[in-house]
Amino acid sequence: MAFRCQRDSYAREFTTTVVSCRPAELQTEGGNCKKVLSGFHVVLEDTLLFPEGGGQPDDRGTINDISVLRVTRRGEQADHFTQTPLDPGSQVLVRVDWERRFDHMQQHSGQHLITAVADHLFKLKTTSWELGRFRSAIELDTPSMTAEQVAAIEQSVNEKIRDRLPVNVRELSLDDPEVEQVRGRGLPDDHAGPIRVVSIKGVDSNMCCGTHVSNLSDLQVIKILGTEKGKKNKTNLIFLAGNRVLKWMERSHGTEKALTALLKCGAEDHVEAVKKLQNSTKILQKNNLNLLRDLAVHIAHSLRNSPDWGGVVVLHRKEGDSEFMNIIANEIGSEETLLFLTVGDEKGAGLFLLAGPPASVETLGPRVAEVLEGKGAGKKGRFQGKATKMSRRTEVQALLQDYISTQSAKE
Repeated sequence: MAFRCQRDSYAREFTTTVVSCRPAELQTEGGNCKKVLSGFHVVLEDTLLFPEGGGQPDDRGTINDISVLRVTRRGEQADHFTQTPLDPGSQVLVRVDWERRFDHMQQHSGQHLITAVADHLFKLKTTSWELGRFRSAIELDTPSMTAEQVAAIEQSVNEKIRDRLPVNVRELSLDDPEVEQVRGRGLPDDHAGPIRVVSIKGVDSNMCCGTHVSNLSDLQVIKILGTEKGKKNKTNLIFLAGNRVLKWMERSHGTEKALTALLKCGAEDHVEAVKKLQNSTKILQKNNLNLLRDLAVHIAHSLRNSPDWGGVVVLHRKEGDSEFMNIIANEIGSEETLLFLTVGDEKGAGLFLLAGPPASVETLGPRVAEVLEGKGAGKKGRFQGKATKMSRRTEVQALLQDYISTQSAKE
């Protein structure tokens, strides 16, 4: 059975009847956490909301102004997940999120067109595709593509869009001889009923359950962004269709304007200006590193010659890195003193290094990391790592001094 959304992809709302409503759960993902929502699976006599399938995500929309959070196919029915129940037998108004729907129509029809042209021009077969949130990818059965091939495909698909070729949807019975001539990658195991065929006049005929434009002119334009290495000797062709191209151009233009203001030059000079900045930055970083090394050596000698030398020596600097602390430890080169060095934010995160007698460092290192709420590792009289609570440095200093006092008392 073809749903209303498949029979008329341009319909934005219609009235139907609720068949059933049963409790259900929906697992959602947001950031690094997964969340389970409680709600209901609503089945309608017919639906305007496309259930996910054929590489195309599901629609969003409302039933009587109640948000539909997911639509999935179950045999010949579609389950609509809502968080509000609906009474079986009631008449309901279904509305589709048109912006999302039309975007999916443009990307899906664009995929059919690119797939057909890539096959016709270069015998490149499509093995799968993904309609992504921001861009889409077609997996082609080839280890690589040339820039000339990509350009030829892009030129050809856009010529066909300008030719305003019609896109038709038909249904064929399984035993229809024409089925053998239709491109496709197989049917779902639970498929029942006739086969739905989407045809671009004179270009392609393909088995498909998705929603499509009725004329290639509705695609507006296709932009192929390039290729990426796929899995198992395949190549992913990355593309945008329709409104996504306009949004991409708007973002690109905004970035170009911002760079022009920052770099004080025209767009044609952006690359060279950034290269010059990178080279200048490398020189400055090298000079800065040399100065830090010199400073580390100077600090090490100052500490070594200080009248307070011995027992526990503590030093903190906002600027520095692991190499800076290790240079100090190397220059001092003493195994009789506990040296506690830290760099970074005084109250936030940073790096630490504990150096001294190997047995003492082995005992104290993990305890220092624990106090600073960090992690570290060490060997041969050095223990270093990352800390999240540099504000607890005084607690570490007290810990080290207590240890020295205890050891002195034992001697």
